Amino acid sequence: MNIGIVVSEFNWDITMMMLERAKEHAEFLGANIAEIVKVPGVFDMPLAIKKLLERDGIDGVVTLGAVIEGETEHDDIVMTQASRKITDLAVEYGKPVSLGITGPGMGRLQAEERIERAKTAVESVVKLSKRIKEMK
Repeated sequence: MNIGIVVSEFNWDITMMMLERAKEHAEFLGANIAEIVKVPGVFDMPLAIKKLLERDGIDGVVTLGAVIEGETEHDDIVMTQASRKITDLAVEYGKPVSLGITGPGMGRLQAEERIERAKTAVESVVKLSKRIKEMK
C-alpha cells in the first residue's frame, strides 16, 4: 500500500513530531510512504492532496497539522474550510484521506498532547484503503 502525507509547516515544532510518529507507524503497519508534501499551512492542503490523489500509485493520503487558537476566530475558519474540502476530495477520488489535523480551539499545550494522534491518521487511511479494496 502506498500512501502520501501532506503536512503543514505552520507550527512546525508540533507538526514535525507528528510527521515522525506518522512515518514510524506507517512502517509498523507495512505501508509505504510514497511521498511527503510540505505545505505552508492547513488551509493550503487541499491542492496538494488533490495532486496526490490524482496519481494511480497513491492509495490514500494522511494529513498532518495543528490549528492552534489565536486572538481571532481564524482557527475555526481554517479548520472548517480545510476539513470540508478534504472530505470532498476523498469522496471525489474514492480514496481515503485522514483528518490528522488537531484543533481548532486548542492551545499549544493541547497541541503537544495530541502529537500521537498522527498514528491514528495513518491507521485510518491504511484500514479504510484495505476495506475499500475488499468491496470491489
